[in-house]
Amino acid sequence: MAQAGMGNLGGGLGKFTELRQRLLFVLGALIVYRIGCYVPVPGVNPEAMLALMQAQGGGIVDMFNMFSGGALHRFSIFALNVMPYISASIVIQLATHIFPSLKAMQKEGESGRRKITQYSRIGAVLLAVVQGGSIALALQNQTAPGGAPVVYAPGMGFVLTAVIALTAGTIFLMWVGEQVTERGIGNGVSLIIFAGIVAGLPAASIQTVEAYRDGNMSFISLLLIVLTILAFTLFVVFVERGQRRITVNYARRQGGRNAYMNQTSFLPLKLNMAGVIPPIFASSILAFPATLSMWSGQAASNSTFGSVLQRIANALGPGEPVHMIVFAALIIGFAFFYTALVFNSQETADNLKKSGALIPGIRPGKATADYVDGVLTRLTAAGSLYLVIVCLLPEIMRTQLGTSFHFGGTSLLIAVVVVMDFIAQIQAHLMSHQYESLLKKANLKGGSRGGGFARG
Repeated sequence: MAQAGMGNLGGGLGKFTELRQRLLFVLGALIVYRIGCYVPVPGVNPEAMLALMQAQGGGIVDMFNMFSGGALHRFSIFALNVMPYISASIVIQLATHIFPSLKAMQKEGESGRRKITQYSRIGAVLLAVVQGGSIALALQNQTAPGGAPVVYAPGMGFVLTAVIALTAGTIFLMWVGEQVTERGIGNGVSLIIFAGIVAGLPAASIQTVEAYRDGNMSFISLLLIVLTILAFTLFVVFVERGQRRITVNYARRQGGRNAYMNQTSFLPLKLNMAGVIPPIFASSILAFPATLSMWSGQAASNSTFGSVLQRIANALGPGEPVHMIVFAALIIGFAFFYTALVFNSQETADNLKKSGALIPGIRPGKATADYVDGVLTRLTAAGSLYLVIVCLLPEIMRTQLGTSFHFGGTSLLIAVVVVMDFIAQIQAHLMSHQYESLLKKANLKGGSRGGGFARG
């Protein structure tokens, strides 16, 4: 008995050791990522680059800089972060629902998923080359407000070096993300984005406290910021965990020839089935005019096209009424579009019919598909409204009420969702080990009883 107890104790400690090792691996990977955010691309004047970004910041620049953990302002080797990989993954995911060949490949199992992942990697590399080359070419014409050039030695040598450095940084982060997913806890790419978002939180908190101490911020404003962050976090957690459960009955034969038993189950539908994809898509589209204007240089701003582009970028800037209206419309549109791609009501109805499942009061087939589609439409309408509130309310507080709010709505949404997923992964890891321990104890007791009968 003592030896068995010691064995169980050692096994339990071993399971917690494995979890600790996984968590330490995640921590080590994120530390490496943060160190890389401070390694500049060769040939760039870091002081001039920082001054240029601060002068042209305040909106889209700050949003992308937050996603990269400050790497964009420093123009480090991780300036592109994993955004090319995310963009490529989203495009490939959409393509799998449009092109039959990719859809068939996705249904091939593990081998098909590997091919899809490989396509996403190739697309990420191509996007990184294009984005890195565009930024490097544009930076050659830029000077800091003091007149200092951003690039020490402009030319194709710098462009080639910058493209290689930025692309290599993105490839390395993709590899780190995959290693974290495999050897750590949670989704590696999501954790990298989360680390970039929260990297500026300590400095922003210190800045807010200093503003309050210096008298530049009232106690009411400080309290409003804290309460808003807490309320938003609770609101996001509540909605992301919300489900609409559709009752489903399964008819099962029981005993005699005509005896049947109804087994009740549920078809869960999330309130926000589109996740964070609609805000990311909407932000990318709104950022396009501002990005063109920012990297076009001083010469282009004097042309007719440059002036028109600048006016469009200003109208679509954060805090502007046009920006809020267009942003809300894009979020709602993308929410319905993406939900329709990832959830097929007709396919769900066919699967229910094949498994002998019925929704009470609804005929199988097309009637079931129409019913599920109607429920999904109402859920998507509520979910898109939730996304609009989360993404726009912090912006309204910051621009209209003058409240210092570090997080954007999209950033806050991503951060909370990633933390929820990370905690769920840890809980699932612990539960699986507890289940294994129970099975081992049951086998141990069964073996002891079996040994007793053998001796008798």
